[in-house]
Amino acid sequence: MKLSKLALALLPALAAAPAMAQDLEAGAKVFAKCQTCHVVANEAGEVLAGKNAKTGPNLYGMPGRVAGTYPDFKYGESIVALGATGFVWNEADFVTYVADPAKFLKTKLDDKGAKSKMSFKLGKEEDAKNVWAYIVSLSPAAAN
Repeated sequence: MKLSKLALALLPALAAAPAMAQDLEAGAKVFAKCQTCHVVANEAGEVLAGKNAKTGPNLYGMPGRVAGTYPDFKYGESIVALGATGFVWNEADFVTYVADPAKFLKTKLDDKGAKSKMSFKLGKEEDAKNVWAYIVSLSPAAAN
């Protein structure tokens, strides 16, 4: 039986589909740790994930957003300074940030005095990637 070029081209995507779904499921489970401080709520105020916590900013649309710019949230000085550089959230930086927020800010800003209001650390890279995928799945298409 011969496989067409199209079928061969689609094989990697088909093989990855279950893994992507599993990542979202795992991300939803890990996000339970994040919901103590964060929510993912759309423009209409509908809570898509979390418990409407307001200690940390709403993560809806965070992928692709300039750091420290969610409206009506009081960010720390260092994350605002990072945003002022034009820094935009992407998966690699998100994963590094959640592993150690203060260290990330110190490195990105080249400022040993930089601080983060986020004290929680998500040390497992796989967990952070899964949470990122989960947040992306809940965010508007323009941010993806």
